[in-house]
Amino acid sequence: MNQELDGLNLIELLDRLEPAPEPPPVAMTPQTIGWVWLGIAVVATMLILLRLVLRHRRANAYRRAALGALAGAGDDPVRIARILRRTALAAFPRAEVAALTGERWLNFLDRTMPGDGFSNGPGRALAEAPYREVAATPGLAELARRWVKGHRRPVQDARR
Repeated sequence: MNQELDGLNLIELLDRLEPAPEPPPVAMTPQTIGWVWLGIAVVATMLILLRLVLRHRRANAYRRAALGALAGAGDDPVRIARILRRTALAAFPRAEVAALTGERWLNFLDRTMPGDGFSNGPGRALAEAPYREVAATPGLAELARRWVKGHRRPVQDARR
């Protein structure tokens, strides 16, 4: 054995041990091209999703504006009629909506949202509201809110 180690106790022997060498630092960059492609795909997917969310939000800005206006209109048929008309003009082609009055207007509102609350419910007040004073109609504001939230816009022509 080794002469210089004879006679040393365990603690002294442990003190003479050399520490293990430190491994080289781990690189934080991807080591294979697959990780680079995966990162590019994730970033591209996030950008596409962000664009879709922004497009959807921008396309429904008129709904948020209409809901805000309805919040202050109460059950006043005159104010609700104006708000629904502006909302319909923002959502549908002007040629299809602008000339509608009376029963045709109510049928349009029913056709663009499931149900018949405009033709056979509190929405009947909208047919006369723009032309003469109509008393507040209970349930009209809720019906108008449902229409603003639930109406379906026409599919846009791809050639535009």
